[in-house]
Amino acid sequence: MTPTTSRADPSPIGPRPRLPAWTATLTWKAAVFITVMCCALAALLGALVHVSVANQTVGQARDRALGRLDEATQAYEAGARLGPLAGIDPPGLPDSLRRLAAGGDRGTMVSSRAKAPTMWAAGPIDGNRVLAVEIDYSQGARTIDGLDRAIVGSSVLAIGATLLVGAFAVTRVTRRLHATARVARRISGGDLDARVGDPRTRNPARPQDEVAAVAGALDSMATSLQRKLLSEQRFTADVAHELRTPLTGLHAAAELLPPGRPTELVRDRVAALRTLTEDLLEISRLDARSERVDLDDNWLGPLTERVVRGSGTETEVVVVRDVCVLTDRRRLERVLGNLVANAHRHGSPPVVLTVDGPVITVRDHGEGYPDYLVEGGPQRFRTEGGTKGHGLGLTIALGQAKVLGASLRFTNAEDGGALATLTLPYDDHQP
Repeated sequence: MTPTTSRADPSPIGPRPRLPAWTATLTWKAAVFITVMCCALAALLGALVHVSVANQTVGQARDRALGRLDEATQAYEAGARLGPLAGIDPPGLPDSLRRLAAGGDRGTMVSSRAKAPTMWAAGPIDGNRVLAVEIDYSQGARTIDGLDRAIVGSSVLAIGATLLVGAFAVTRVTRRLHATARVARRISGGDLDARVGDPRTRNPARPQDEVAAVAGALDSMATSLQRKLLSEQRFTADVAHELRTPLTGLHAAAELLPPGRPTELVRDRVAALRTLTEDLLEISRLDARSERVDLDDNWLGPLTERVVRGSGTETEVVVVRDVCVLTDRRRLERVLGNLVANAHRHGSPPVVLTVDGPVITVRDHGEGYPDYLVEGGPQRFRTEGGTKGHGLGLTIALGQAKVLGASLRFTNAEDGGALATLTLPYDDHQP
């Protein structure tokens, strides 16, 4: 057999490192932008000032050195004695300047001699000899060094001041944006009374910036949405109230019909209409937020067993840990009764109601809740899959749970089936 070789798979490229979440904020981005622009501007202005002052300082020193060189040249040609800072082929003369002067040209150059800056000026004389003079350049070098330090210090102060002012201005804008975002989240959560109330939008004659325009548009949208929802709620309540009186008479008339199959059908439909009307009235009261709770201590184990007995369904009750909670018994029974009825109507047995402290779950073993319900909660008058009902039972359960201050979540179990989880407010010091 021919031996085979295997090649190890290349290691996968790991995830790219991500910056901290706070770096995505507008304040941080504005601070970085201001800092970069200030540094670039300070560097540009500093370089221009440095070059200008350095050229002026070097030019003045060069003029003095060339003047001294002219005086030394005249003294040399007259046979007079050269000054103390002039000499022929001095040992400290830079080589490049020496070669330039030996070639017949005059020139100047700054060099350090014994750690002291010196300005040299050199020119040719007879033969290949060079006449050079030197002057002290320490004052000019100190001037340029002091200027550089002043430029750096002033640039740091300017950048710091600009950064503080810019951060203050940007923070004011971002604070208003955060307030607008919080109000938008409150509105999406159902608080239709929430408004931004930006003072710039109250006076139309006052110039408005972009943040004020967004805040005004959000307030206008919330007002329009609230008006439409209130109109729909009033319509629902009015319809339910108007149906209540004729349905009462219809129910009384159905009771007077002779026994028989047609009579049973009529009574069944009248009962369904009465139930629907009562549900609509209850939803209208929940929408109006006029409900008041009647709190009392209730043990959840006996309460859930009573709900199951009243539902007349085959529902298993499992009490893992029984607790006594302060709640409205009638509303809690309404919530649990709707959850149990929905599980039997739209799910499959077995249906299990579990009490684990203040957490109550109702689970069936059917196909589970539809995706729209898990993602956005129950919607009235919406059902899927050809199931019967009006979608009001879960809507009422969710509304009553909010009145109780409890949370109600709708999920699907991993191994199949719908799972409703009701978490009641509970104090560990309760009995």
